[in-house]
Amino acid sequence: MALLSIKSFFDRNYQAPIFLEEKKLSRRSLLKSAAGMGAISVIPSFSLNAEQQESIEKLIKTDPWLTLDATIRQLLPESSTGPSAEDINATAYLYQVMTVQPTAQDEKEFILKGVGWLNGYANSERNQNFAELTSNDKEQLLLGISKSKAGSNWLDTLLGYILQAMLAPPSYGGNTKGVGWKW
Repeated sequence: MALLSIKSFFDRNYQAPIFLEEKKLSRRSLLKSAAGMGAISVIPSFSLNAEQQESIEKLIKTDPWLTLDATIRQLLPESSTGPSAEDINATAYLYQVMTVQPTAQDEKEFILKGVGWLNGYANSERNQNFAELTSNDKEQLLLGISKSKAGSNWLDTLLGYILQAMLAPPSYGGNTKGVGWKW
């Protein structure tokens, strides 16, 4: 995959990464994966200790985690009808995916490359990095990138991890106190 040559979400040379093609969900595979969520509890867990949690809190103050956290929080904001990204500890879950769990290198690179593309877009449109913008500006930029293939793929990837954070056992870093299950 030639991610290195792609400079933005709007680059006409963008081609979907192989990992995305392999992860495309049909209704049948979605139902199979939902049914299998109960079985995930037998997989070895990667729980966060206090030191790792403190490390994550420091990490989200710098990029790429600052932008990833801001994006995830914008995608699943606080609501009176359900848990937010903060409630389910989605950023900590993504951190586990990126650093501990077996995740394809091209997927990690795509996620991180998207941070640069998003900040580049935010700077070109608003003269600020994404995390520094107002909620309305963030929403407008995310809507803008969602209209491109690369942006749509990047947002879909993050949304997939948000859903996993909501449904996975808390020992994986997300779904704090089972809040996703309770919801």
